[in-house]
Amino acid sequence: MAGPLRILHLHSSFSLGGKEARAVRLMNVWGDKAVHTILSGVSGQLGARDAIETEIAVAFPQDAPSLTGQLSLWRYRALALYMQRFDLVLSYNWGAMDAVMAHRLFASVMRLPPLIHHEDGFNSDETDGLKLRRNLFRRIALGTASALVVPSEKLEAIAMHDWKQPRERVRLIRNGIDVARYERIGDPAAIPGLVRTPGKLLVGTLAGLRPVKNLPRLVRAVGVHKDKLQLVIVGDGPERETILAEAAAMGLDDLHLPGFMTKPWQFVGLFDIFALSSDSEQFPISLVEAMAAGCPVVSTDVGDVAHMVAPENRPFIVPPDDEDAFSLSLGKLANGTKLRADIGMANRAKARLCFAEADMIAAYARLYGQAIARPGALL
Repeated sequence: MAGPLRILHLHSSFSLGGKEARAVRLMNVWGDKAVHTILSGVSGQLGARDAIETEIAVAFPQDAPSLTGQLSLWRYRALALYMQRFDLVLSYNWGAMDAVMAHRLFASVMRLPPLIHHEDGFNSDETDGLKLRRNLFRRIALGTASALVVPSEKLEAIAMHDWKQPRERVRLIRNGIDVARYERIGDPAAIPGLVRTPGKLLVGTLAGLRPVKNLPRLVRAVGVHKDKLQLVIVGDGPERETILAEAAAMGLDDLHLPGFMTKPWQFVGLFDIFALSSDSEQFPISLVEAMAAGCPVVSTDVGDVAHMVAPENRPFIVPPDDEDAFSLSLGKLANGTKLRADIGMANRAKARLCFAEADMIAAYARLYGQAIARPGALL
């Protein structure tokens, strides 16, 4: 086997979020060592493609088999036949699980390439508990996966306990970023159209505008302190009008929604406070970015968030169902200049120590190379 790796990416959606940002970063780092084909389970959700560097060889075919649809042996067979064109298949989240099942059914008879599955979290329909049917489906479908990659300890436990995956198949690879890039002072012009309201602190978040992110919760919490705080939500998605309606109801007239933006290191440092209002997360990259930029954080206690932030920041990680605590935490940080600075410095130090991008990139390169028996292919 010679030449660049032919990698097929099967995404639940390809709007920019944590898993997409990580996948794009790896693609950009590996340059001409690989060529990529990307399928999205949600038609038209391809916003993350704008973050792929122009020199990367990547295709978004329109004639590929659908990742979603009625359970059908013929549809699974079509997915398996499509996989034969590649050296490595990378699947992501529940939305790509039909393709994982196709690999399970046809891997041996069609001599399919290795498949590595990635699970980064759950949608709003599983925030109150995992669905038994999906657990059973995963147990069966993952039988031929070379590895199951998770970014958080909670997902690692779920993979082994609920999905019954053997210890040797489950790989914990924590998300990492280029921390040094985020330590520069943010560019005031980096967020298009932003007009700072005099006398207010800037609360910011990076999130897909989806129900699971529960951004109306954040709007309400900021609205309680609208005399002191201004909110910026960076991201795109179907919840935009719902968020705007909530802002209008709260009398929040300086909310700014710039849409999807690349290069978060240019603007995250502009936030005086970073806020995460999700009903479900596992290991959010946006949180690591905010920590590296020296931001204090108010967040719901989801996934590994409480363990990710510095100890000084943990009192501001609150239960998801306690909206009053969320708002009170924002208010306390808004009133404490030194408190914000001290927590921000502690978060930055934790990011430097624990979330180096180089470690993450090396771990993925080793895993992918081992799967195809070319250990140095991406190093």
